[in-house]
Amino acid sequence: MTFAVARTRDEAHLYLDLHPCACGSVDTTWESGLVGAEGGPANRYSGVCGECGRGREFVFGLPERPVMPAGYPTFGGQERSQLLDAGEWMWVADLTAGNVPVDDEAEARRTLSVAAAAVAEVVKFIPPGAEAVPDDGFWSPRGREVRAAEPGRFRLDRLLIVRDSYRDLAARHA
Repeated sequence: MTFAVARTRDEAHLYLDLHPCACGSVDTTWESGLVGAEGGPANRYSGVCGECGRGREFVFGLPERPVMPAGYPTFGGQERSQLLDAGEWMWVADLTAGNVPVDDEAEARRTLSVAAAAVAEVVKFIPPGAEAVPDDGFWSPRGREVRAAEPGRFRLDRLLIVRDSYRDLAARHA
């Protein structure tokens, strides 16, 4: 059995936050460690839901080449995500950018950095020479819903403007 690859710890934790317990809570203290799995080594995240006490577990494949963090956040290297599709990354960017605090410069910078990094992840779904994220970049219900609401948001030119705007705003909070 092969597992979807979590390219970095930041990407794995984002995925865990977006996949709550069956009770709806995301309150889980995660423990992680390498495990031998059919198909190669993997990283296992396990914990107990703080709300209902149900055990939770996710197993992610490891990237071929480790991604060394270069700032915050580091979701992945040059390859596109296997955990979240382009629409989910855009949803994360929208949610994050909509919650920038006005009274905490450091947290505003951090929040805008997450939004910029999420849009940068969307860009990775666009093949060289293409102008937009192709159909195969959307596989989750949430991702398809975000795309259906405004497909033009997934054009390369628009994505680069949004990404750069978030980066510029984050830099102003330095």
